[in-house]
Amino acid sequence: MRRTSEVEDLLRLHAPQVLGALVRRYGHFDLAEDAVQEALLAAAEQWPERGLPDNPRGWLIKVASRRLTDQLRSEEARRGREVRAASLTPRDALTTPPPSESRAPSEDDTLTLLFLCCHPDLTPAAQIALTLRAVGGLTTAEIARAHLVPEATMAQRISRAKQKIRGVPFRQPGREDRDVRLAAVLQVLYLIFNEGYTATSGSDLHRADLAREAVRVTRAVRRLLPREGSVSGLLALMLLTDARSPARTGPHGELIPLDEQDRALWDRQAIREGTALAEEALSQGPAGAYQLQAAIAALHDEPARAADTDWPQILALYDILVRRSPEPMAELGRAVAVAMVHGPRAGLAEVAGLADRLAGHHRLDAVRAHLLEKAGDAEEARAAYHLAAQRTLSIPEARYLRTRAARLLP
Repeated sequence: MRRTSEVEDLLRLHAPQVLGALVRRYGHFDLAEDAVQEALLAAAEQWPERGLPDNPRGWLIKVASRRLTDQLRSEEARRGREVRAASLTPRDALTTPPPSESRAPSEDDTLTLLFLCCHPDLTPAAQIALTLRAVGGLTTAEIARAHLVPEATMAQRISRAKQKIRGVPFRQPGREDRDVRLAAVLQVLYLIFNEGYTATSGSDLHRADLAREAVRVTRAVRRLLPREGSVSGLLALMLLTDARSPARTGPHGELIPLDEQDRALWDRQAIREGTALAEEALSQGPAGAYQLQAAIAALHDEPARAADTDWPQILALYDILVRRSPEPMAELGRAVAVAMVHGPRAGLAEVAGLADRLAGHHRLDAVRAHLLEKAGDAEEARAAYHLAAQRTLSIPEARYLRTRAARLLP
């Protein structure tokens, strides 16, 4: 007999593969997803008591297929049309292996499902919600809680996303647009992780479920695409960043900045794995944004003391990053590196150049406040900390910024 937690892990592992198999065979993404959810519920109820079937994935596909064909028959009957056996036969029945057969990782439907969930016709918000639902296996309520919106709102968002991709063929993109579509998949996973690691709003700094889910799905993508440097780089970045989580908050949930964290609490196993992956990613072709960010994260994680951080090397990597991917947040990170190498006044000059592109963003104000404090301008720093606190929607970040401002009172 398996413990409930073990069964849940197994179901989460197989859920996207089962959904992918049904969508590939029958189409009807929305109905297939409902059928898979019913099969998962049945398994969660039966497996802990009766034991695991010999082929868990085959069991789930069989049960979900039965539920789906029942739904299709019901739909046909409701609409008054004659049930045709041909309409219920899988489109690729002659070429699809039966559920009892295993399939090579390169044929796994998970990646195809990810491409479908990240279809370019969907908004980023819809892509994230659908990915968490279909690939991550999170319930609509869980996704709604993670994004601090009512469950009904999230249900509508997911429903609209399903409607928008109805009729889209279940296949991987062609060679001509595969790189663009893969970039969209990785961007969605990156956004999910970032929201989990540092929540943009609410009372919690860290939403471990989202960060953990992003890492799990990225691992699955890497198993399917082991030679893609961008995939290895993204996974490395996630591991190296999340390794610091145990030291990011104090006993009362207060935020602890990187240079003040107790590094003995960092996950050294994750750091070793992430560093090895970062080195591997850099050897897999031209370094892209994820590979470079992973290399920067490794340089932050490796020293035992913050004072031993190799800031000149970090600045050199940021120089390459902003040339290849001139994103405002990357340039803000570079400004901090400039300050650590050339002094706070040099960093402030870099920050000033970002004022238009990051106008109103609390992180710009927070970095400016930090550099002003290092430069000895206490009054300006205090005002910038308060402004950053007003602009953030994260309660722990706002509390931290106000605390920093209070330290600068005469």
